[in-house]
Amino acid sequence: MLVRQLLVTALALVATFSATAATRCDQILNRIGASLNGVTCFESTDLTTNNSLTTPGNNTLPGLPAGAWTPQTDRSVISPNPPNHTPITKAVPGVQLEGYLSDDPTGQARFLLRLPDDWNGNLVVAGASGTRSEFNGDFAWSDYVVQKGYAYASQNKGVLNLRIVSLASPTPPDGLSCRLNPSSQVWVDFYDNAADKPFTQWTQYIIAAGQLAQVGVKAQYNRYPRHTFAVGTSNGGYQVRRAIEEAPDLFDGGVDWEGTFINPNGPNILIDLPPAIANWPAYVASGFNPNSPAAQNIIAAGYPPDIVIGAASLWANYWASFWEVTQCQWQKRFDPTWVTYPGGPSDITGTGGYNYFSRAALDPLITDQLAAVATTGKIKRPLITVAGTMDALLPIKRGARAYEALVNASRKGNNEKREAQYRLYEVQNGNHIETYKDTFTQLEFIQPHAQKAFDLLVQHVENNAALPPSQCVPRGGAIAGAPTQPGHCASLFVP
Repeated sequence: MLVRQLLVTALALVATFSATAATRCDQILNRIGASLNGVTCFESTDLTTNNSLTTPGNNTLPGLPAGAWTPQTDRSVISPNPPNHTPITKAVPGVQLEGYLSDDPTGQARFLLRLPDDWNGNLVVAGASGTRSEFNGDFAWSDYVVQKGYAYASQNKGVLNLRIVSLASPTPPDGLSCRLNPSSQVWVDFYDNAADKPFTQWTQYIIAAGQLAQVGVKAQYNRYPRHTFAVGTSNGGYQVRRAIEEAPDLFDGGVDWEGTFINPNGPNILIDLPPAIANWPAYVASGFNPNSPAAQNIIAAGYPPDIVIGAASLWANYWASFWEVTQCQWQKRFDPTWVTYPGGPSDITGTGGYNYFSRAALDPLITDQLAAVATTGKIKRPLITVAGTMDALLPIKRGARAYEALVNASRKGNNEKREAQYRLYEVQNGNHIETYKDTFTQLEFIQPHAQKAFDLLVQHVENNAALPPSQCVPRGGAIAGAPTQPGHCASLFVP
């Protein structure tokens, strides 16, 4: 850490040397006090990703194995490939600070703060998708908000990403190992499956990041932010929901993009992924026949239809990169005694054959643990969910719509008269991974709609502007004040 800290600081000072460079960082650190360890703080000529110093290189924190900390990979997983990243039209000078939260005994909880010189008075706090780092939102969220003058903070849910434990093993190297997909002999251990990293920390750390960021803002600008907003994608979207449910005194509103839904009674990942995993081989054997029993079983489990272009299949992308490894990760956390890999290579009876309700009946602790991290729907500040109808990791029927129903149930149909408004904007043909549009051109990017939703949220909070109603954003369309399809999209896919 020390080598990288000295290098970054030296480069920054060469580029931006002034008599106040040390003073501003010292002022912030004096106010934050002992809350951070291993701190890097520097004056930046540009807080956007046009500056090579803004996002560190992968695997550049000393002492960590490859895969544990991958900032540049992380910023690419939720944003489209160039040239569809957030447009950058100007440099944003300011201060960047990062380090470890000192109250985490494992030394994994990381924090990032960017403070633009031309501050607009507000703060944005970002969640992190998957098990990604605090730099996960650099393309999708940070570049967008710092150009508008927002202070920006992020965190990593208190946990590092993963360690590679084998590149070529037919069997699990240890009890926590998950293979990347059923055809792979690459095995990883996720840090968040360790006993001292329960998923309850995901909520804890977005709240802690918001609190610490407000202190940093006060140190830099001599006043606290006027408003603090939460944004995040996938598991980071889950963090946003929990922040708005649990910390209304800290956050003034949030935008969750494809947030993960957790309910011990269902839906949840442990229920939803096994049918897709179990039916995939028969679907392949059918020649990707959409009318095959296997395809119909996957759709009946709540999934959107597949898109097949030549030898390419949208479902195949999820199969190769997400379905089994995600099922394994969550099963290892909530039901570690289940035998994940009972057979040899390509055996999916452990992941595809997992039956959540049967297992929970045998061990009520499984349900109890999920209940401890459940999304409640009891929001206390305005919240907007933006979700794609073609998401085949967190299907909209099992995720975004389920959360909307939970919010509505908590309000007994009285949503519109609540100060804490809720909206669901469904992006027709949007999916979980923006870069899949490179292959499947019928898909739609969600990023511009999520960013627009953020602007609408800010106008609602700051100026009491009405939020557009929940709606289907049609393929090629935009969020509208008078939508042609209010409510849910009638068709998940439009060719």
